Amino acid sequence: MATVTTKTGQAVDRLVLDSMLRRRMFYTPSFEIYGGVSGLYDYGPPGTALIANLTDLWRKHFVLEEDMLEVDTTMLTPHEILKTSGHVDKFADWMCKDPKTGEIFRADHLVEEVLEARLKGDKEARGQKVVVDEEKEAKKKKKAAKETKAVKLDDAVVKEYEEVLAQIDNYGGPELEEIITKYDIRNPTTDGKVQPPVSFNLMFQTSIGPSSNMPGYLRPETAQGQFLNFQKLLEFNQQSMPFASAAIGKSFRNEISPRAGLLRVRWQEAPRFAGVKDVEMSLLNRDVQLSGSTEVTKMTIGKAVETGLVDNETLGYFLVRIQQYLLKLGVDPTKLRFRQHMANEMAHYATDCWDAELQTSYGWIECVGCADRSAYDLTVHKNKTGAPLVVRETRAEPLRIEEWQVDIEKKKFGPRFKKDSKTVEAAVDALSQELREKLSLDLEQSGKIEIDVEGVGSGKIELEKDLIKIEKRTRVENVREYTPNVIEPSFGIGRILYSMIEHVYWSRAGDEARGVLSFPPVIAPTKVLLVPLSTHQSFKPLTERLSSKLRRLGVSSRVDDSSASIGKRYARNDELGTPFGVTVDFQSVKDSTFTLRDRDSTKQVRAGEEDILNALKSLVEGDETWEDVRQRLPEFTGQDVE
Repeated sequence: MATVTTKTGQAVDRLVLDSMLRRRMFYTPSFEIYGGVSGLYDYGPPGTALIANLTDLWRKHFVLEEDMLEVDTTMLTPHEILKTSGHVDKFADWMCKDPKTGEIFRADHLVEEVLEARLKGDKEARGQKVVVDEEKEAKKKKKAAKETKAVKLDDAVVKEYEEVLAQIDNYGGPELEEIITKYDIRNPTTDGKVQPPVSFNLMFQTSIGPSSNMPGYLRPETAQGQFLNFQKLLEFNQQSMPFASAAIGKSFRNEISPRAGLLRVRWQEAPRFAGVKDVEMSLLNRDVQLSGSTEVTKMTIGKAVETGLVDNETLGYFLVRIQQYLLKLGVDPTKLRFRQHMANEMAHYATDCWDAELQTSYGWIECVGCADRSAYDLTVHKNKTGAPLVVRETRAEPLRIEEWQVDIEKKKFGPRFKKDSKTVEAAVDALSQELREKLSLDLEQSGKIEIDVEGVGSGKIELEKDLIKIEKRTRVENVREYTPNVIEPSFGIGRILYSMIEHVYWSRAGDEARGVLSFPPVIAPTKVLLVPLSTHQSFKPLTERLSSKLRRLGVSSRVDDSSASIGKRYARNDELGTPFGVTVDFQSVKDSTFTLRDRDSTKQVRAGEEDILNALKSLVEGDETWEDVRQRLPEFTGQDVE
């Protein structure tokens, strides 16, 4: 467990925060009246509104600002597509099982949990301060678990553990098995031994159609639908490159042992790179991780691309855009880093990949992946189907190419090889330029050549001069044809949501039970709380008028006219992250002036109705800050709402 503090320096109490989020129905366990299912959650009204606002900001930040083509593709995917893409064979994690209890663990997470617990015990034994994970301790006691003992470890063992944890994402099944054996990693709850790790495919399998004769899967990623529609998107974009497509939707992964709340519910030159090249980023590269360290390097993205740390400008550009988006959500920049995938961790389709990770009380959480998929996906689907998933561009100047070309005498070729003729012809077409040059000499000297053809006869066949001709010729290319490379940023909304909530959560000094969620106004579920001072009938018309005008301005509001004190009403809406409050009082009835309250500072200003409404609109849309409003509207101190 990581020790994470709020902006007021308090340690994040995950139990208190989680209780508040469930009580205020940001989210709730799915099927709870039936006992619930681990890892499945439903979002309540504020959670749903928050996700909608996150998505809306994402759409503006990426789709609109980057001129992306948005698509919505099906969630069901036939087996053949995911077999071709490599997901059927390679989309897997390593799991291990406690044979006595049947409990399943993701192997790398089990290693992390046990080694981190031992390091915690070592710190306790050395008299160092340790923040207790109360949630985990409560679960252990409930299950009569063996508690972590405060045992001092040798310095060399501590160093080994830290190095293993730094490299944990680079280990495959054999390495994890070796670590589990070497350090006697056991079930943390029962202390029982676990079986060696085995590969577990993360996709949900299903059948498509009523006859169940077409095997398929719930999509593990939203990307494949975009690759398969590449040719149509290119045509829609008037054959212009580069272009970007985007998709918003659920992907489905059968996570191993889901236990962490919402965390586990997923070109080479950039024209706009010059505008972001001086943006500084916190980068954790693979070499540092392999050395057993997790120390980040701060550098500009321009320097990272120039030195080859980040693969290319397009990848670098989107890493910056991801960072900018996360900061707009209110993410703490000191708790944000970009970690490069190590060789064994890299997805089968990626040539480089960086994860935007956010630090939380669970540790560093991967929230956004940004992969350079090169031309992998388009190439495999093109090869499988023959569909022209390529770009054709007219060259400004014709390109003259000297090459060795092969002519086949098809009238003789068919009768000679019969059913194998296509296989032999494909083998001939696949001959490299170097081999064609050599074979042309053999053909001239001996009148025949020998080539390798897998699956035909002995694997070698002879071709005589009357069947084949190999000559050096000049070919003129007026059109350039190529398969483009793809950069894929992929956002996990549930993970971003929870991590961001931890970053904006804090409590009032001297009142730790009173939580505040400092959502930026643009993503807050409700923007304005309308608070009549009392239930006096004269306030109702004013409240209704304000509510109506705010709706017309596109600003979401909520009325709290309960009998609770005005301070309590504001306090419970601070828990919901409502950034602004408008109080309707007896002075409002006289002159249509209202107080406007800021959630974080609790400061207030007072002005006429139109000034208040204009201020709210500009605050919510990000055109002004609270300090801007305070500078131009009179401060109000005559009412204690705390």
